[in-house]
Amino acid sequence: MHFVDPSREVLAETLLAAGPDSPTLCKGWQTRDLAAHLYLRERKAAVGLGLLIKRLSKASDQATAELAATLKTPEDYNKLVYSFRAGPSAFSPMRIKALDESANLIEYFVHTEDVRRAVDRWAPRALDEEYSDALWDELVKRAAILYRGVDLGIVLVRPSGPRHVAKRAPVSVAIVGEPGELLMHAHGRTRHALVTFEGQPDAVALLQSAEVGL
Repeated sequence: MHFVDPSREVLAETLLAAGPDSPTLCKGWQTRDLAAHLYLRERKAAVGLGLLIKRLSKASDQATAELAATLKTPEDYNKLVYSFRAGPSAFSPMRIKALDESANLIEYFVHTEDVRRAVDRWAPRALDEEYSDALWDELVKRAAILYRGVDLGIVLVRPSGPRHVAKRAPVSVAIVGEPGELLMHAHGRTRHALVTFEGQPDAVALLQSAEVGL
């Protein structure tokens, strides 16, 4: 089942409900900046590459900031979000379903939660089991990269039983949570992820102080 289209819809509705000036978990970004980022990554190749190639990140950040600065009214902001919700252009590689799934399934989930969890009171969403399984499958593919900066072994554990060894080392910590919560932790939203840890206290403390994510 293809989950990206409904995930895009949920993200767009979350952005519209929040308005252009709301906080997000993305450092230095309000919702207007996040909306600009989402719009540009599908329409400007340099912006998309800037997310992957460090030397291009400055140009990507500048393009995002410039577009965000043009969203001077709620109407400007809403128009951009509507354009994002409509999907990529006809010639975008994101029209290829397999690429769309790989590039956007996790992106849309995490950014939806970046808006939802940036307020004082929030609660996790109840996710469809198939959607949770899809998030888990994508997390497993990239977990080693997301935890590469942690000087520990990392084991990801779902409460229902499945486990994945993301990184091997003499000392390991198990991170336990539902797939969406594990995703938030793996993407550096460690203080906003509903997970628990199993391991030696000093190893858990090391993980909690480590840099996680891209």
